[in-house]
Amino acid sequence: MEKKHVTLISLKENIDTSTAQGKLMLTMLGAINEFERMNMLERQREGIAIAKANGKYKGRKAIEIDQKFKELYEQYMARKINKTQFANELDVSRTTLYKLIEEYEAS
Repeated sequence: MEKKHVTLISLKENIDTSTAQGKLMLTMLGAINEFERMNMLERQREGIAIAKANGKYKGRKAIEIDQKFKELYEQYMARKINKTQFANELDVSRTTLYKLIEEYEAS
């Protein structure tokens, strides 16, 4: 914001970044927010580790490459369908489709 010569004036929180006190307050608020975010992520990781240890966290069910995928892949390679149509037929996102294609071509 300083490079663009922009200042923030918040009437509710009484912060004015054109002053040293306002800059300090904004920096402190940012640090507190970052601290809270790190604590939340740490608690999340701990919760996932506990759930995995109890066998309750298994992640998303893997999508298998079946006969339908192979048929659609052949149509895609023959340029009869595009990737969007391919993904829609499998009911997956394009990103997931890319991963499936990569996995299929590697095998």
